[in-house]
Amino acid sequence: MKIVGVIPARFGSTRFPGKPLVNLKGRPLIQWTVEGARKSKLLSEVIVATDHEGIKAAAEAVGVKVVMTDSDLPTGSDRINAAIKDIACDVVVNIQGDEPLVTGELIDRLAQVFVDDPKIDMATLAHPISAEELQSMNSVKVVTNCRDEALYFSRYPMPYSRLSAQEAGTMDGCLKHIGMYAYSRSFLKQFCEAPPALIEKAESLEQLRALYLGAKIKVIRVKEASVGVDTPEDLARLEKLLSSQGM
Repeated sequence: MKIVGVIPARFGSTRFPGKPLVNLKGRPLIQWTVEGARKSKLLSEVIVATDHEGIKAAAEAVGVKVVMTDSDLPTGSDRINAAIKDIACDVVVNIQGDEPLVTGELIDRLAQVFVDDPKIDMATLAHPISAEELQSMNSVKVVTNCRDEALYFSRYPMPYSRLSAQEAGTMDGCLKHIGMYAYSRSFLKQFCEAPPALIEKAESLEQLRALYLGAKIKVIRVKEASVGVDTPEDLARLEKLLSSQGM
């Protein structure tokens, strides 16, 4: 089985333009992600998919393959699908370019799902949620069934619409989603050929298209908290965290 990791890195982020090139402790954000991805033991190859020459140059400077993709592609999954069109592979791991602390171990947890069961459509990661994350609209939540398959994703504090987490006495009703995915190549093609679903557009969450199409999304529970960079404020917090750890 050939498993390829692709890092979609778009320049024109709505909340943080030019994000992949911002400096984090002396290195561009995209370099941190590439270096973390390269520690995976199951990936055959790591590729950066971008629409910007500056990101291309930064990625090539650390020796990673780059595929240029159209700026008008609507989602990271579409960018990945375009990047692998001429690459033979069985499984594709979508490694978010704004997750600078991503580890090879996390990537391999996702990839191993397909090694164990090649019939799976899609897999993703999640971890226990904090009270702050439960209320934040920037934190995506996932509710799962008894087999740890995704039932729904939302930015809202689901399933606590009638009974609050405080009243329920637990926050175990949902998990904090980590925006990293793995897809079988055949399902990724099906996903990208389908039009956006209403629930996807309403929540602005592309993974809801997969649920709409009837895919089973395996959710891998991990202990590690996600440290993504969505805004300049997130970058400042991450810099402070790394400094406190002596990095």
